[in-house]
Amino acid sequence: MNSENQVLVIDAGNTSIKFAHFTNDKLQKTQRTDFNNLERLIEDHSHNKVVISSVLTQEQTNKITSLFKDSVLIGFHSKLPIKIQYKSPVTLGIDRICNAVYTAKNVKTKFALSIDIGTCIKFDLTNSNQEYLGGSISPGINLRYKSLNDYTGKLPLINEKNHCSLVGEDTESSIQSGVINGINAEIQRLIEQYSSEYEDLTFFVTGGDAQYFDLHAKNGIFADENLTLKGLYEIYKFNV
Repeated sequence: MNSENQVLVIDAGNTSIKFAHFTNDKLQKTQRTDFNNLERLIEDHSHNKVVISSVLTQEQTNKITSLFKDSVLIGFHSKLPIKIQYKSPVTLGIDRICNAVYTAKNVKTKFALSIDIGTCIKFDLTNSNQEYLGGSISPGINLRYKSLNDYTGKLPLINEKNHCSLVGEDTESSIQSGVINGINAEIQRLIEQYSSEYEDLTFFVTGGDAQYFDLHAKNGIFADENLTLKGLYEIYKFNV
């Protein structure tokens, strides 16, 4: 296979760094690591096209780009295949842009909504005119757990993410119920509101913590754990 057709796509998120290997426009495999183990993972990569997006600090982003001889850093400065109808576009995270690009380019309904459940929970709406309209951001599971521990004197820090009962029988299970069931209720209600306000709407769910919520099974939502990576690849193709 000609190496010119091989592209390594890197999405550096707050929780983890995700890699996608594309060959002839086809996603071949994905990998996940953290910032500290990044160099070890990329030592044997053979791609001569590397595309990077990052929501990390400038110092961390510079470290990632320095590991490659020739890489393209995608950001708001990049040409985009969609129009951004957002009042503060320079503050719009590249991960949200990537999700919006993929849904706008690949969904045939009048509207498309991506639900990204990770460090934050992000809703992002696009339309068939290839426009990004906006959405919402709220804290994800770990941020909610951490805030309860940080801003109270006695509540413990927990990290349990699996399904739980509605009624917690001790403090830890009560925290878990409040966070997990609270997020689920929040997402379900927002889905209902979007469905009511926007006709002909397709839903996508993605993100590292999406696996803890059965949204695709209950609401006919398309689940795609690689949505952000695919959107980033779409932006790369548009720029080259």
